[in-house]
Amino acid sequence: MVEKPTTEEYAAYYERYIQLVPEGNIIELMEHQSNIVQTLLSTMTEEQANYRYAEGKWSVKEVIGHLMDNERIMSSRLLRIARGDKANHPGYDQDVLMQNHPFDAYTVADLNEEYTVTRRSTILMLRRLTPEAWLCKGIVSDNPASARSIAYVLVGHELHHLSVLRNRYAVNVK
Repeated sequence: MVEKPTTEEYAAYYERYIQLVPEGNIIELMEHQSNIVQTLLSTMTEEQANYRYAEGKWSVKEVIGHLMDNERIMSSRLLRIARGDKANHPGYDQDVLMQNHPFDAYTVADLNEEYTVTRRSTILMLRRLTPEAWLCKGIVSDNPASARSIAYVLVGHELHHLSVLRNRYAVNVK
């Protein structure tokens, strides 16, 4: 079992996500989240998925698209750090990524398929990490980051957005 990272293993900004992660096996938590999102998307209509709770806010499809973008970026960082890459991994601008990709043009089924494959890829990678690799440290945006802290950020970030979907979009997230 991979223990929660210590505060020396991540930037203070990520504390809000890591604190959302309950006790338990991080890979099993990811699998559970994946099931939640897959179920959510499999029961959602196109109209529901295109909903925005306010002008200028992301649609439900864009929120899921953002989760996929973040998963890809963070899992790439995790892979490189777990394998000893000491390079400073740059940050990213989520708004630029959203402006330049038409997630609203996806069907809900396409979004579900891509989300499922993206999360599955991360889970398969994490299952193969050695105990030592989980503890490897690198740098992200000029701040320390361990492989395990990135896994916890992934889960916490998704928990945050699932809460937003539940509370602001009135989406029935279980």
